[in-house]
Amino acid sequence: MPELPEVETVRRGLAPVMEGAVITRADVNREGLRWPFPPDMAARLSGQKVLGLRRRSKYILVDLESGETLLIHLGMSGRMLISGDSSNGSSAPGNTGQFVHNHPATEKHDHVVLHMEHGARITFNDPRRFGAMDLFATVGAADHALLAKLGPEPLGNHFDEGYLASALAGRNTPIKSALLDQRLVAGLGNIYVCETLFRAGISPRRKAGHISARRTAALVPIIRDVLRDAIEAGGSSLRDFRQADGELGYFQHSFDVYGREGQPCRREGCDGVVGRIVQAGRSSFYCGRCQR
Repeated sequence: MPELPEVETVRRGLAPVMEGAVITRADVNREGLRWPFPPDMAARLSGQKVLGLRRRSKYILVDLESGETLLIHLGMSGRMLISGDSSNGSSAPGNTGQFVHNHPATEKHDHVVLHMEHGARITFNDPRRFGAMDLFATVGAADHALLAKLGPEPLGNHFDEGYLASALAGRNTPIKSALLDQRLVAGLGNIYVCETLFRAGISPRRKAGHISARRTAALVPIIRDVLRDAIEAGGSSLRDFRQADGELGYFQHSFDVYGREGQPCRREGCDGVVGRIVQAGRSSFYCGRCQR
């Protein structure tokens, strides 16, 4: 499932094409995905100007002039794809001119298609149908059932050393499980928690409440660095993830531990080997020699 860097990468790809533009027509080709679509979603989207795109945790939020917000969750295999060649011959997201209607034929799993006023087309394709869309009033959006219990954003100002120390205090769960708890911090997933704990030199087995104040404080900038590095690289393309322009992300080529079971540790001076254990049904990759 796409994590924060992948979702942020998609948001950044969509924003130049969608923000400030009108959705002239929305095609909704099925009744729902993971959950039913909201009533009259096609009609409520059609003719609406997009005021802005935001991200909250692993959700993309599209604010509309109507006072409603479209929530998009990519699920396991969902992709938001931009099609249409721009009039100057470039199809790269970020071009604000007109787009030539050079679109691929609609595919079986193109469940929602947004036709933009300048000729671009935004397609939500999801073969496994674990994605989701909802449409609700922008005012009070933070109280939506999917958003209300989320913790602070790891790249935001509310996620700092004091907050994390307080959130982890007294917890007997492993640090890996604690950081995956979306109520504690929003958007972190299995890949980037594994990479964070490697950079921090902390074993995923260690109890969250037993980590020293110094090492807890160091986790905050490390989490941010890992996420920023991944966003800069366009996310991680494992299985189905693609950027909004259809290109692969490249951060997977920089993994220190994730998916590297049995391979040498990449930390300088360490002669350990990356191992894998299962925690709460998820694979944890780490070096047992230098992660304590």
